Amino acid sequence: MQNLSDLDVQGKRVLVRVDYNVPVKSGVVQDDTRIKGSLPTIRALQQAGAKNVVLMSHFGRPKGGPDAKYSLKPVAEALSAALGQDVTFLPDLPGSDETLRAVQGLPEGGVALLENVRFEAGEEKNDPDLSARLARLGDAFVLDAFGSAHRAHSSVSGVAGKLPHAAGTLLQREVEALSKLLQDPERPYVVIIGGAKVSDKIKVIENLLPKVDRLLIGGGMAYTFIKAQGGKVGDSIHEDDQLELAGRLLGEYGDKIMLPVDVIAADRFAEDAQTQVVPSNEIPDGWQGLDAGPETVKRYTEALQGAKTVFWNGPLGVFEFAAFAGGTNAIAAAVGSLKNQAYTVVGGGDSVSAVNQSGKADEIDHISTGGGASLELLEGKTLPGVEAMR
Repeated sequence: MQNLSDLDVQGKRVLVRVDYNVPVKSGVVQDDTRIKGSLPTIRALQQAGAKNVVLMSHFGRPKGGPDAKYSLKPVAEALSAALGQDVTFLPDLPGSDETLRAVQGLPEGGVALLENVRFEAGEEKNDPDLSARLARLGDAFVLDAFGSAHRAHSSVSGVAGKLPHAAGTLLQREVEALSKLLQDPERPYVVIIGGAKVSDKIKVIENLLPKVDRLLIGGGMAYTFIKAQGGKVGDSIHEDDQLELAGRLLGEYGDKIMLPVDVIAADRFAEDAQTQVVPSNEIPDGWQGLDAGPETVKRYTEALQGAKTVFWNGPLGVFEFAAFAGGTNAIAAAVGSLKNQAYTVVGGGDSVSAVNQSGKADEIDHISTGGGASLELLEGKTLPGVEAMR
């Protein structure tokens, strides 16, 4: 990919696609990790002499038109605080003439944030007209939204075809970090995959299994594999249409795959449910597994010891409920303890939250900001945004 050093920005207005799809509650940003992740690129452009930096992002899933609850105005305020300078928020449609005039009137050295690009009906269709209207806002384009790099949208790949372009520091760091998981990873190589559904991550599992030494499966998807082995999973979430596939993977890679041996089962899906620890293949009818059991946590922690490369995506239980977050938190601590012993990468919102809560975030080599994008890259797919930067 072309990077910032390949792009002449001296005296130019630079349009930057960032990923500010962050949690907002009552008009206040709850987690500014993605905002802070964009700061190195903004500052690098300023230091390289850019006249202005104009930022654009999506936020949520508005239905192709303005919607106050999906406005990026609160994000502009959080960005101002993080950047340490006033950020101009431009409330009109990003591709409008009003926005163009506002951008042209920015003071030298100014930073502006456009309103939600998904308020434009053509954004997700990669509409050429919208791409051209957005391209009017800059003399050069930088893609720094790894979390959106798997989308062929106007603000991601469409604009790139109309302006000199380069990858931002965040995008470059993400691609380099995740590529290490696919290209000659140091062994032993251990992957932990959690989350609710096998169908969501089956392509990643299939692509990584030939490359890894151990695959530890947790979360709701484990029950599909356990049922494929003939186990009783009670009312636990599982996918009957994936049983044949799970059985095939177990047949081909059974020596690599580790499944939970015990689980914390609940009599209902609630934080205050009655619980019991049971074998993972003997969950009673009317009960459902909501977290990894103590023996599973012990075995998974032991399986991580001595690893030289580790990738973790997805929780081991219903992480949203404190009563069922123990397994996920234990794995977060175990991965964090490998500092200076292994190359560790964590991706996925819940996994990242667990690492942050465990106090081990600073001990992880790379924490990915992109959920779907990181998974598609690890599936071996070509990401439109990344290709546009080549």
